[in-house]
Amino acid sequence: MTRENPRHVPVLLERVLALLAPALEGRPAIAVDATLGLGGHSEALLQAHPQLTLVGLDRDPNALALSRERLAPYADRIHLVHAVYDELPDVLDELGIAAVDGVLFDLGVSSMQLDEADRGFAYAKDAPLDMRMDQSTGITAADVLNTYDVRDLARILRDYGEERFAGKIAKAVAAERQREPFSTSERLVQLLYNTVPAASRRTGGHPAKRTFQALRIEVNGELEVLRRAMPAALSRLKVGGRIVVESYQSLEDRLVKRAFAELAKSTTPEGLPVELPGHGPQVRLLTRGAEQADEAETEHNPRAAPVRLRAAERIREAS
Repeated sequence: MTRENPRHVPVLLERVLALLAPALEGRPAIAVDATLGLGGHSEALLQAHPQLTLVGLDRDPNALALSRERLAPYADRIHLVHAVYDELPDVLDELGIAAVDGVLFDLGVSSMQLDEADRGFAYAKDAPLDMRMDQSTGITAADVLNTYDVRDLARILRDYGEERFAGKIAKAVAAERQREPFSTSERLVQLLYNTVPAASRRTGGHPAKRTFQALRIEVNGELEVLRRAMPAALSRLKVGGRIVVESYQSLEDRLVKRAFAELAKSTTPEGLPVELPGHGPQVRLLTRGAEQADEAETEHNPRAAPVRLRAAERIREAS
């Protein structure tokens, strides 16, 4: 059994294992956990497949250190690398690995990052407005709030947070930062309570949820990274290899759906009576739409509630 970690319950673990098993079981295989986090999914995969070699990527050095400790019993079968997941091809090249049998993405902010108050991801706790998954590089959420002009700030809130009141919030932030720059989350949360209409607060959930999501995505370049990472990962799958992606908001899921759909269709021109050689689908979809966690799992692990899981299998060599 996988050791329990009170801060980390892997989402849809049994389903992930079942989807990847046909590509990994009973032989030497290589899988990539592109979002290693605290290593819960990876530990279960290594336990289930004694001949598996696992490559784990994470941009958060703290998560890497903790997962390295957790996965120590499998030290001779793992390669853990400090990298963002769109760097997957470079990591594999450095390890001398041409293609892999499985890839897993568990997207979004990790349990550890949410639970550590000083990271600034959780709007329920007052903390520095950081939100960097790798605190050694890049701009912070405070930098975004204090330096972006109103138009850019509104665009981020609208595009990345799907926030209806993006313009109103952006103007309020711009006015408030003139008085004093933003540095901690409590002041931002209070501004959002004061700015988002009460009727929307009653029906749309916590007024800070969408703004915090938007800031996190902007700070970490999450959608741009994912847009590059999907085709990169799919291109390194062997025939018979499988990819599983867990998304936690609609923007991510849309990108994943599009990347899978692009390779799941034929490129033979319409109207031809036969499939042209080399033009057939490259992948087969393994899920009908996006799968969600059931009520029992969300009750046990509330962070599973928004998950959307998609999976695919490579059936033809990459073009």
